[in-house]
Amino acid sequence: MGNRIKHSGIVDKIEDDCVKVRIVQSAACSSCNAARLCNAAEKKEKIVNVYNVVPEDFSVGEKVTVVASSQVGMNAVLLAFGVPFLILVGVAFLTSRITDEEPIVALVSICSLIPYYVALYFNRHRMQEKFTFTLEKTK
Repeated sequence: MGNRIKHSGIVDKIEDDCVKVRIVQSAACSSCNAARLCNAAEKKEKIVNVYNVVPEDFSVGEKVTVVASSQVGMNAVLLAFGVPFLILVGVAFLTSRITDEEPIVALVSICSLIPYYVALYFNRHRMQEKFTFTLEKTK
């Protein structure tokens, strides 16, 4: 299936209903031959929590593939970047209609994101159910 996002990783830790997988997230140009000489190439290690799996099926140090649907990826990008952008621009537009003070417009626009991120924080458990990953054993 072409509509899935895959990252290979290694099982780092196994808890009750959660398997923690360490993946290496790399920039697109990190595979380039000149990546050692260029500062644009970067690699970061991330820990991904995978819930609703049978922990007995996996062992620490095992190579696995973390899989998510592309729809999950699109929804995550929308919540992380799309909605905050719309809030920021909308509030900046409305505030600029009220006042001509640019520092106030900027401050109010940035502060308008605080309730959004607080709401995301308090709904993290509900989002955890929506943004699900699965694990596949690497052959």
